Amino acid sequence: MLRGLIVFGITYLLVATRRLKFVRLDRPAGSIIGAVLAVVLGAVTPEEASKAVDHTTIILLFAVMGMGAFLSLDGFFERAGQALVARMRTRRRLVAAVLWGAGLLAAVVTNDAVCVLAAPLVVGWIERYKLPRLPLLAALTTGANTGSVATLVGNPQNMLCGSLGHLHFAQFLVRMVPVALLALVINHAVLIVLFRRDLDGELPPEPIPERVFTLRSAVTMTVILATVVVYTLGGSLSFTALAGLAVLLLVHREDPALVWQRIDWSVLLFFGGLFVAVDALARSGAASWAFAHFPLLGHDGAGTFTGWLRATVIFLVGSNVVTNVPFILIVKPEMAGLPDPTLGWQLLAMASTFAGNLTLLGSVANVIVAEKAEPVGGMHFREYLKFGLPVGALTTLAGACWLVLTR
Repeated sequence: MLRGLIVFGITYLLVATRRLKFVRLDRPAGSIIGAVLAVVLGAVTPEEASKAVDHTTIILLFAVMGMGAFLSLDGFFERAGQALVARMRTRRRLVAAVLWGAGLLAAVVTNDAVCVLAAPLVVGWIERYKLPRLPLLAALTTGANTGSVATLVGNPQNMLCGSLGHLHFAQFLVRMVPVALLALVINHAVLIVLFRRDLDGELPPEPIPERVFTLRSAVTMTVILATVVVYTLGGSLSFTALAGLAVLLLVHREDPALVWQRIDWSVLLFFGGLFVAVDALARSGAASWAFAHFPLLGHDGAGTFTGWLRATVIFLVGSNVVTNVPFILIVKPEMAGLPDPTLGWQLLAMASTFAGNLTLLGSVANVIVAEKAEPVGGMHFREYLKFGLPVGALTTLAGACWLVLTR
């Protein structure tokens, strides 16, 4: 048990710390070091480490980010951004457009990809129009996180829950779209209330671009939507996304190097290392001991409304304490023992997604935006809590009630 705890403790310290300047490590490097330590200390064998990596999730995340990269290459985000500023006319409407746009787009190209591609655009608006940074950055991060709950390809934790829980895309979509829409409404309301003073005022006039969708971007979006249709019909998530990326590479005849440059490889490395480090913890028996003393549904094990709410709270808190992807791997063995494992995986996907909005470190997407927004002041942990806590808590409560009461 001790070796697995040591490995996970060191890994968690490295990935939870923004940057250890004295050794110049970032989060992906920390997760890789954790994976190596797991093997060196004997917590897992090299063969077990290889099997611990969920290749399906890694491939799916890579392919979805690759498809989103084609929209960036075509300049779609710049044209869409110019059109938004020209049409919204006020700060309040612009924040609404960013939140809902990020949420809807994240459902098909992942929250991380949306934040990677859209953050420079939003930061540019803040600099150019002298806009308050926090409302727009909050709209992008929370909107992308919240909207991504709608599909199994919306974020890495949904992908992992879908893979480990054998969830069907269409069934998940039907259950989660109402949750996503309700949560986006709550998210929007919270930001409007908290930033009402900052959102007063109009935007400088901008010319409306002749068109937002070019032929290339229309083809890209058509292929992305086609993959969603195949997902819904029961197609393999990872292979379908990879096929969609292959089609775009062939159709657009773009230099692949330009596509690879727009994929956040550090995210893939981050998750790959975490899979191994968390597997070491799972093999130590520490997680089993913890759940034996604090069962998901309570000691009676009944699938009551309060029992499921208790599980949701554990999912929410655990996803922030341990971070969402590692926590999903830790709780995996407990899910089969639930009276309704499918509902359990749906609640876990929902809670681990909305947990990303609670704190600045709750989601990789948050960190991406914070780092890309450094030129305008970034986002700081305490100020993030001002909107993150109410958004995360209220959306999780609403989502849990919907999923449990409509099961």
